[in-house]
Amino acid sequence: MTPVTPPIDRDPRQRLERNKLVKRLRRQMGQAIMDYQMIRDGDRVMVCLSGGKDSYTMLDVLLMLRDAAPVKFEVIAVNLDQKQPGFPEHVLPEYLEARGVPFHIIEQDTYSVVKRVVPEGKTMCGLCSRLRRGALYSWAEANGYSKIALGHHRDDIVATFFLNLFFNAKLAAMPPKLKSDNGKHIVIRPLAYVREADIIEYARIAQYPIIPCTLCGSQDQLQRVQVRKLMSDWEKTHPGRIEHIFAALQNVAPSQLADAKTFDFAGLDVGFDGGAALGNWLKSDSSTATEADDAA
Repeated sequence: MTPVTPPIDRDPRQRLERNKLVKRLRRQMGQAIMDYQMIRDGDRVMVCLSGGKDSYTMLDVLLMLRDAAPVKFEVIAVNLDQKQPGFPEHVLPEYLEARGVPFHIIEQDTYSVVKRVVPEGKTMCGLCSRLRRGALYSWAEANGYSKIALGHHRDDIVATFFLNLFFNAKLAAMPPKLKSDNGKHIVIRPLAYVREADIIEYARIAQYPIIPCTLCGSQDQLQRVQVRKLMSDWEKTHPGRIEHIFAALQNVAPSQLADAKTFDFAGLDVGFDGGAALGNWLKSDSSTATEADDAA
């Protein structure tokens, strides 16, 4: 398969900028794959292609890297047709056939399930993503694909961090690589180091046939929409802030936080005079109070 080549531009400055963009995408994606050991020799990689700018770009750059990689791996594009009304079923097959990319379309009516189960006006993302994930995982397992590639980029990872922080009281984001809960799948996010702005520009140059989401993507009241607006405002007033926040996710200091399950704060006293006496002091107080009550 031949990767998308930016159209020839007579303006040398624009041509230079476009070449720099392609090189940056390849470098950042390749670095993420190396840093997290996302792909190994002999892997069969299932690229989840939604028809959006992110997954198109991921597929395109991954195929560029495959052609130059020191290891051999297989790539297939897989789309889940959720049977949304008006979904242009012909777009992805025609695009992938023209590009010579192996692909498979999974047909599963998750749209009707989500519309039936989720009350009008409520967020559909949770149920929709679970159903979509289940269908993709099942197909990967049945067909022997060792890695599942998702198109989440750096801005998605930072946004998820803030969603968990603001609404779930939890420090968590999207890891670049993870093992599924059932232990059967390795999920990778090769675009983890890539800015959304660069993906937008690359998709514009490549002129991908974008398919908009008419389900969750149409809900303007989503918490994620609010968080992304906050991030956009930050980037305008403080350029580089999102990059620093992502860097912080790679530089975690558990001893400087407050999670006793992650860091052994209790063990800090071991070896100090009086440390052993700390013990269960709350339990001791409780015992003393009980004895006093009994005496009364």
